[in-house]
Amino acid sequence: MEDSFTVGEYVPPDRTLMGPGPSDIHPRVYSALSDTITGYLDDSYVDLMNDVQEGLRYLFRTDNEYTFAVSGTGSAAMETAFTNLVEPGETVLVPSNGYFGKRMGEVARRAGGEIVTVDAEWGEPLDPRAVADAFERHQPAVFGFIHGETSTGVKQTEIPELTSIAREHDAYVIADTVASLGGVEFHTDEWNLDVVYSGSQKCLSAPPGVSPITFSDRAVEKITSREAPVRSWYLDFTGVWEYWSDEPSYHHTGPISIMYALRESLRMIGEEGIEQQWNRHEKVAGALKTGVEAMDVPLAVEDDYWLPTLNAVSVPDGVDDTVVIDRLLTEHGIEIVGGLGALSGEIFRVGCMGYSARPANVANFIAAFGDVLDDEGAAVDVAAGAASTAGALGEYYRS
Repeated sequence: MEDSFTVGEYVPPDRTLMGPGPSDIHPRVYSALSDTITGYLDDSYVDLMNDVQEGLRYLFRTDNEYTFAVSGTGSAAMETAFTNLVEPGETVLVPSNGYFGKRMGEVARRAGGEIVTVDAEWGEPLDPRAVADAFERHQPAVFGFIHGETSTGVKQTEIPELTSIAREHDAYVIADTVASLGGVEFHTDEWNLDVVYSGSQKCLSAPPGVSPITFSDRAVEKITSREAPVRSWYLDFTGVWEYWSDEPSYHHTGPISIMYALRESLRMIGEEGIEQQWNRHEKVAGALKTGVEAMDVPLAVEDDYWLPTLNAVSVPDGVDDTVVIDRLLTEHGIEIVGGLGALSGEIFRVGCMGYSARPANVANFIAAFGDVLDDEGAAVDVAAGAASTAGALGEYYRS
């Protein structure tokens, strides 16, 4: 055993984060992270938690009382949703059209659910007719879907139709909005959803570590009347809600500094306005989309279900995606990633979320991406890409 431990100073590299998350953090959020620590039941911190709840209700577009932030990343929120809502032996319907739909199924299976799938190709949304057929065949108690599938760049459309199908069968609906909440239009109450969860590190421009979640009264009634105990102590809704309720009591140590950051992020969203934030993401990501398409590098999804926050850019013929990704990082300081699962080697996943969804980031990415592709022998029109992006960003500034 060593008698001492010595390590040098760690200086993280300067990156522009344009992958599937985390996204760049706004300087105001960084500043909030350095605020003085309090106790997790200090009256001041409880007031902050109340602010976070109000901000999350605005973000989710809901009046749900049971709206809070899970202490953990987006996967912890996913597990909170399924572990609490699903009782052992219940049938759970999940999608098969992406990596995170598959993860939904695994989480629900470990909660004791019997998993069935509704199928669609990777790169396409669920068809309401297929969902209706799956309900008729399997009669699930719980149905989960991904609003913004991070692995494919697909936005799930026709959500009111999906929830209507579920309600006709008296089923509960869980929506994953980890890659979309705050960046794409979403309405929890209007769309009649039971549980919706997200993450802090994507469109909210905060560090990873806390995950927004909201439960309808209907969902809470199911949870509080369940026969079997929740299989997780840490993520048990009843215990966690005691911490977030009007008279909070100890359940676990809250992630205080990250909660400071989340509050500041929500404060900034309120200042910008949620509809304006949706519009900014669509316009700035639209400039990215216009640029790559003008270079003759199309997206791998149709316009009708394009996800502005996560752009699935096709890998040109003859190009090694890993080389392009590595060169963008090492030569330009821009982080993007490749495809997962069925789309490995087929797409680049280019994020445009939160503070990363800025015109300067998009312009720099298009220039660097075009140069690297051209140098790697791809048949791309670099000048057309830059011109199209500049034109689209000009329209954004004028709007």
